[in-house]
Amino acid sequence: MKYIFSIENAEEYEKYQMISEQFKEKLSAYQSVLQTKYKLVDLPKAIIWTTPDLATSVFSEVPIPAFTNKDIIYMTPELSAWKTLFLKQLEGQDYPEIRAFYEQISSNQVLAIAGHELTHHSDLFLDDFEDDRGDSIWFEEGMCDYLSRKHLLEEQEFEDISNIEYKLIKLFKDKYGNHSLEDFGSSSYKGSLTSIMFDYWRSGFTVKYLVESKFQNDVLRVFEEYHRWDREGRKVTLLEYFGVVNLFD
Repeated sequence: MKYIFSIENAEEYEKYQMISEQFKEKLSAYQSVLQTKYKLVDLPKAIIWTTPDLATSVFSEVPIPAFTNKDIIYMTPELSAWKTLFLKQLEGQDYPEIRAFYEQISSNQVLAIAGHELTHHSDLFLDDFEDDRGDSIWFEEGMCDYLSRKHLLEEQEFEDISNIEYKLIKLFKDKYGNHSLEDFGSSSYKGSLTSIMFDYWRSGFTVKYLVESKFQNDVLRVFEEYHRWDREGRKVTLLEYFGVVNLFD
C-alpha cells in the first residue's frame, strides 16, 4: 500500500509527511492483525493524505475528510482539522464535558480513523463497499470503528470515546433519532454533519454492545452470526436478527 500526498504547498507536505511517518508503523501492525484474523486479503492501492478542503470539496462532497473510494483511501491526518470537525458536531450547543474531550484528543484518534478506512477492505464484510449502498451499512461502519479503535487506541481512550459518543446519542436522539439504524446508507450523507455522525455513533455503540455484552468479547462469533443471517436468506433485518432494534429506546 502506497502513501501519496495531495497537498498545495511545501509546508503542508513537510507536516503531512511527518505525520505519515508517525502513523506508518502502527498502521502496518494493524494491517497485519486484519490480515491474520479478519480476512484482509486485497489491500487498498494507496492512502492519499490530503487537506481537509481537498478531501471535502475536490475528492468528495461529504463533509468528513476520510473516506474510501474503490481501492483508495483519502484522508486528512491533521489533528487540528479533526478537532474542529468534532466540535462542529455540537451544532453550537454548550456541552462543556464533550467540548473539553474533543479539544484534548490525541493523534491516536486520527490514527484510528485511518484504521477504520483500512478495515473496510476486509473480506468478512458481505456487501461490496464500493457499491452505492442505499441502506444497512450500520454493521460494517460500526465494526470498522470497533476494530480500529480496539487495536489502535489505548484502553482508556477507547472507553472514553465510547462514553462520549453515547452521550452524544442521547443529546441528539430527539432531533436525529426518528429513523431506524437500518436506514443508514448512501442517502444519509446528504444530511448535516451531525445527522451523519449520529448514525456512526449509533453504529459503533451497537457493535460494541454486540461484541462485549451479547457475545462475550468474541468478535469472530459476531461475524459468524452475521454470515449465518446471510446464509439463511436475510429473512429479517440484521438489527432484528441480533435483537437490537430497540437498543436506544
